[in-house]
Amino acid sequence: MTGVGHVRDTERLAIRRFSAGDAAFILRLLNEPSFVQNIGDKGVRTLEQAERYLIDGPINSYLRHGHGLYLVALKGSLEPIGMCGLLKRDRFNDVDLGYAFLPEHWSSGYAYESASAILRSGNGAAPFPRVLAFVSPGNAPSIRLLEKLGFSFAGVTKLEPDAPDVLLYVTAQK
Repeated sequence: MTGVGHVRDTERLAIRRFSAGDAAFILRLLNEPSFVQNIGDKGVRTLEQAERYLIDGPINSYLRHGHGLYLVALKGSLEPIGMCGLLKRDRFNDVDLGYAFLPEHWSSGYAYESASAILRSGNGAAPFPRVLAFVSPGNAPSIRLLEKLGFSFAGVTKLEPDAPDVLLYVTAQK
């Protein structure tokens, strides 16, 4: 896969920058019950809101930080199956790994494959010396994934002062 938005390919996946044209996919992903439960309700209910989410979120992050969340697609068909990338939150000094996949693509190793590629590449920039990950306390599959990726439990924190507690995982990149 080539093109301006291309970030990297893996054996089975094509990872690229989001565009406003991905609004229909992001609308579905952000409204999956598992996304709402484990990541949060982003209040995106229309295609217009999904497009605004992409422009204000991932696309703005590419401009501000040179990285962000990327669309993950199956390499052969280019069917979008999820997102994965590194986020830079104002509240934290380090970047954090974020990912979400449609439920029908869970347990296929896609999250591990895409996250490994993102962590190795530093999202096209120099790899980061330390990466954080936040996970809901009850999300055992995500905790197992983080541990498999080399993250270690580092405590409990909040993404925002009034938000629920999340588990903090940290890894030091080599």
